[in-house]
Amino acid sequence: MFNPLIAEGHVVDAPMFIGGEWRFDHPDTRIDVENPANEKIIATIASGTADDAAEALMAAGKAQPAWAALPAIDRGRLVSKLADLVAAQADSLARIVTAEQGKPLGQAVGEIGAAEMFLRYAAENARRIEGDILPSDNPDEEIWIRRHPYGVVVGLTAWNYPAALAARKMGPALVAGNTFVLLAHELTPLSGLALAGLAEKAGFPKGVINVVTGRGPIIGQALVESPLSDLVTMTGSTRAGREIYSTGAAQLKVIRLELGGKAPFIVMDDADIDAAVTAAVAARYTNCGQICTCNERMYLHRAIADEFLAKFVDRSRRQTIGDPLGDPDIGPKISGPEVAKVKRIADDGIAAGAEVLLEGGPLSGGAYEKGHWYAPTVLKVRENSSPVMRNEVFGPVVPALCVDSFEHAIDLANDTEFGLSAYLFTRDISRLMRLPRALKFGEIYFNRANGEQVQGFHTGWGQSGLGGEDGKYGFDGYLRKQTMYVNWV
Repeated sequence: MFNPLIAEGHVVDAPMFIGGEWRFDHPDTRIDVENPANEKIIATIASGTADDAAEALMAAGKAQPAWAALPAIDRGRLVSKLADLVAAQADSLARIVTAEQGKPLGQAVGEIGAAEMFLRYAAENARRIEGDILPSDNPDEEIWIRRHPYGVVVGLTAWNYPAALAARKMGPALVAGNTFVLLAHELTPLSGLALAGLAEKAGFPKGVINVVTGRGPIIGQALVESPLSDLVTMTGSTRAGREIYSTGAAQLKVIRLELGGKAPFIVMDDADIDAAVTAAVAARYTNCGQICTCNERMYLHRAIADEFLAKFVDRSRRQTIGDPLGDPDIGPKISGPEVAKVKRIADDGIAAGAEVLLEGGPLSGGAYEKGHWYAPTVLKVRENSSPVMRNEVFGPVVPALCVDSFEHAIDLANDTEFGLSAYLFTRDISRLMRLPRALKFGEIYFNRANGEQVQGFHTGWGQSGLGGEDGKYGFDGYLRKQTMYVNWV
């Protein structure tokens, strides 16, 4: 069994996991995996090809009929056993996440806890695969609607939550009777490979779980366009989602996309200001702002804007930044290009007239000589058209705009192509009751910070995606329906 921890402190030569075998392929075209906190190479991975994609899909396809024939409760028991192993290895897995992604250790422990919960909830759904029997218009006849697995599911995950996102897709896909091919993101591949190692230890049949590595435009595209994959579920940028959707269209493939966001954070004049500030800080700076549901733009009622911003800037200034193993508030960004992208968006906002309330930006020298560091930046903008209000930052930069009313805030919040998450802080129950029809977002946090739960449904509207994850609705997305007209005469 491959375990990336056996070579901790050294450069790990990581394999792919195909058909139950660990394969150390492509020795001449390896991809380096960097620790974003110190820029050290911690691993190399195979630069997978279209042939590797085909082999993984064939292995999954070969294993799928027998896997689907198992009683669902037996599939659930194996997924539950995998959850047990994740819990037992939580500290080690968290350190893998911290090393490859840069997440502060305490937040990485939380991510592994989320991965465990996703698997456990999926296992519980083994007894919830339901069908329907409907009366027919014809005598001596019934209509049976049954649920079946799609077959081979491809999971494409983002780099910001490599363990949790893999478990979020893998668990329900497997319990539903599908087999699974995961493309572990090239920046953060070790978490997915570690899950494969634990799945092997749990006793999953060969081919049920496969993990390949490489560059998305090569092996990812091959996985999506192959006729051997039946459903593709992807978490990532809107740009990448459009490309995957276009590629899958030629096969009329089922595509589920959880994409970018530009979450509005609305604070009204009657809000609990301290609670709103605490939530706004958590929703902006957790994981260095690298969460699709992050607080990306704040709309503050003019009556409380000064008080809110004074407290928010003070809390932002006091965020600790440093070695993620020391568990600061903020760790590094994932890469140098990501730092440059965040700075460019902030600079564009300033050039468009934004007032700098807290000047952060890239950090260098001293403790920040190596790594990809960005300090919190708070801007006060004058127009909703500012680039920093339009583009997803995905980093610790947040703009704020004053509004005159609830209706004004809603209009500005909806003025976006994105529709993933939104926030509202108010004590006015009438505003709460108007909110679901007024805000055009798939997920709304009312008087609380972000953080979805496994029994909910995480879904985006507009350019933020198709389909969704979690809960009974997310699980149902891994099953297709078959209708039978049964006449017994």
